[in-house]
Amino acid sequence: MSKVIRIGTRDSELALWQANTVASALNGLGVKTEIIAVKSEGDLVLDKPLYEMGITGIFTKTLDVAMLQGKVDIAVHSMKDVPTALPQGIVQAAVLKRSSAIDILLHKGNLSFLEEQEATVATGSLRRKAQWLHRYPKHNLVDLRGNVNTRMQKLQDNDWNAAVFASAGLDRIGKKPANSIDLDWMIPAPAQGAMVVVALADDEFTLQTLRSLNDFEAEMTTHIERQFLRTLEGGCSAPIGAYASYNEKEDTIRLQGVLLSLDGTEKYDYDKTVSIEEWKKLGFFAAKEILDNGGADLMQRLRSQLK
Repeated sequence: MSKVIRIGTRDSELALWQANTVASALNGLGVKTEIIAVKSEGDLVLDKPLYEMGITGIFTKTLDVAMLQGKVDIAVHSMKDVPTALPQGIVQAAVLKRSSAIDILLHKGNLSFLEEQEATVATGSLRRKAQWLHRYPKHNLVDLRGNVNTRMQKLQDNDWNAAVFASAGLDRIGKKPANSIDLDWMIPAPAQGAMVVVALADDEFTLQTLRSLNDFEAEMTTHIERQFLRTLEGGCSAPIGAYASYNEKEDTIRLQGVLLSLDGTEKYDYDKTVSIEEWKKLGFFAAKEILDNGGADLMQRLRSQLK
C-alpha cells in the first residue's frame, strides 16, 4: 500500500525541526511525507500565563482537531506539552530516542546574581519558578512566553539577569549560547527532551509504520514520568517534576520526582531506584507515596489556585 503520511506540527522553528526529523526517518523507510504547519492557541496568545489558559493541551489541541477532521495523519510534539490523557480516537504511536532532559540557565555573562538577594529570572513554567524560589526565595520571577527564538530575544531586550530553558530545544536548533549553565539540581518536566508522534487509533498502516521509530527506553522512562504526573493529577504546567533513568549495567530504574507549592516553600521529594521489573507501576507508587505524606493537601490547594 502506498500512502503519503501528512505530518501536523506547530510552525515554530523547533517544532518544524522535530517534524522534519520524523519526516526524514519515515522517508528512510521509503514512506512519502508532507508537512502541514499550524499555529496553536498557545503560540497565538502570548500575553497570558499558561495557567490562565486552561493549561492542558494548549499546544496540542489544534493538531488534535486537525487529525480528527482528517486534515493530517500524525502529529509531532514535544512530549512534555502533551496531556497525559489523549483525546478519544488518538493514540501514542512512537517515542523517539530521547535528548537531554536537563534545564539550563541562559545568562548575560555574569553569574554573581546567584549569590545576591535581589535578581530577576524569567520563566513561563510554574515548575521552574517553584524550584527556583525554593533555592533562591528572595529572587523575582517574571513570566516568559513565546517560542525559543522569541524568548531568547526577550531576555536580551529586558534587564533580567537570566532565563530558564530546556537544553534539548536549543540543542536541536543549534542555538545553545556560550552563556549558559546546566541546572542539574532542577527536576525537569515529565517527558522533557522527548519527542512523541501521535496518530489515529484506527489508522493501522500509519501505526504499523511508526512502530519502527519507537525507542523503548524513551517510551519506558516517559511512561513512568507521565504516570507520576497523572497520578498526582497535575496539569502540564503544575509545579511537578519527574525524571526516570535506566541503568543498563544494573538493570535498574531510578525515579526522581518533586511536587512543590507555587512559591516554592513546600516541597515533596521522591528519589528511589528499583529493579527494571517494577517499571510499569513505578510512577503510580511514587506519586501515591507523595500524596500519602502530605502531597494530597497541597494538590487540593494547587487545583484551587490554578482554576
